Amino acid sequence: MFELIQLRCFVAVAEELHFGRAAGRLNMTQPPLSRHIQVLERILRVELFRRSSRSVKLTAAGAAFLAEATRIVEMTDSAVATARAAAEGQLGMVTLGFTAASGYSFLPRLIGRVQAELPDVRFLLKEMVTGEQLESLLSGRIDFGLLRPPVRRPELESRRVLRERFIVCSHSSVPAADRPRRLADFDGLPLIMYAPDKARYFHDLITGLLASARAEPRLVQYLAQIHSILMLVGAGQGFALVPESSARLHPEDVVFSELEDADPIVELHAAWRRENDNPALGELLRHLDAVNG
Repeated sequence: MFELIQLRCFVAVAEELHFGRAAGRLNMTQPPLSRHIQVLERILRVELFRRSSRSVKLTAAGAAFLAEATRIVEMTDSAVATARAAAEGQLGMVTLGFTAASGYSFLPRLIGRVQAELPDVRFLLKEMVTGEQLESLLSGRIDFGLLRPPVRRPELESRRVLRERFIVCSHSSVPAADRPRRLADFDGLPLIMYAPDKARYFHDLITGLLASARAEPRLVQYLAQIHSILMLVGAGQGFALVPESSARLHPEDVVFSELEDADPIVELHAAWRRENDNPALGELLRHLDAVNG
């Protein structure tokens, strides 16, 4: 069977129709180039070129063989380039877990940034709560997670990527003067609260904030997802506190307003397994700091 170097030599001579120019193109001298062509002709048992002192021409067999030889050389070059790109993280796939709220602002910016720089890296997105992401990171089912702190697993590395404030959600029928402006204003008001089992991070944050302000709202529902909370606010069932990025959802009949005594305490963290050897993940991590949080 012929070798790739023989095909490269044949294609170069066929395109140049000159042994000297073909040898220069391949960075080799003419004698070894001629030997490669002779060996190829013996293997194929056909004459590929008609040579004279003045010219080199393809035979009918050579002309027919050129298209296939060129395709093989190009496929080989493409395979090499693909393997190198994958090894360098320029090509591949990252399986990414994310909480629903992280998809409101940070996740679109991250994906947009990475795909602008690395168009051949694909994302497989999986919406998961924080606990499920931690388990999936440890088991290798996902490469990267956008989740809520804390991340207390020695096998994982994490980095804060976003910090934001809570804002107030009110039904549009509530006059501006009657909307809560400070945490103490929630005392006695109907509040749609986060479920302590499925949204513990938000539940504990808001519980702590209200306790520090000595406010005791009337808790009317416990829900896990921010979009469900906003739906109930839009239905006139009460007020809510949500991260400021939630305002991007523009739910019907819901008005967002500032919480005057709110500090940026809502955090989003990125996490990944320390021993993950996916080169595309390495490239993703390189772009984390460039995404404004």
